[in-house]
Amino acid sequence: MVSKEARGKNEKAFLIEAYQSANWLVKSLKQRAETILKVATELVGSQEAFFNNGVEHLHPLTLRDVAEQVQVDGSTVSRVTLNKYVGLASGIFKLKYFFSAAVDSTDNSDAHSAEAIRYRIRGLIDRESPDQVLSNDKIVETLRTTRVDIARRTVVKYRESIQIPSSVRHRREKALSA
Repeated sequence: MVSKEARGKNEKAFLIEAYQSANWLVKSLKQRAETILKVATELVGSQEAFFNNGVEHLHPLTLRDVAEQVQVDGSTVSRVTLNKYVGLASGIFKLKYFFSAAVDSTDNSDAHSAEAIRYRIRGLIDRESPDQVLSNDKIVETLRTTRVDIARRTVVKYRESIQIPSSVRHRREKALSA
């Protein structure tokens, strides 16, 4: 309609260019929405055990794993999950949360998610009694009984990442609060 009202070649050329730019933008937004949906759908499928049973059932997953399934580049998966969230009954999670490094098992079976291991460490520490504070070595021992092959220095790193103090400091804090 507007192009019919154009008075000269310059106006027509401008309108054609603006129309093409608008079409490109609409197609790009549609493609972006489709890619986000594909990636989110793949995440839900890959982490179904998490959605049904909680953090302890989070599986190791990389950007590359999802990228291969969705047939896009890993950097595309990284961009479309950046600053995106999913709301669940258990809380709001960043889509990046579902990507977790793998921790080997002691019997060469399926690997464990680093995030699930952090959750288990927090659970162990939350359940400890003030007079029986778990050392990092004891946490390693306990996790190994559940087929998690983890080093003591990794337990230290995970404790720091979830802001749980060292066992010595934790023992002091528990003693003061008891």
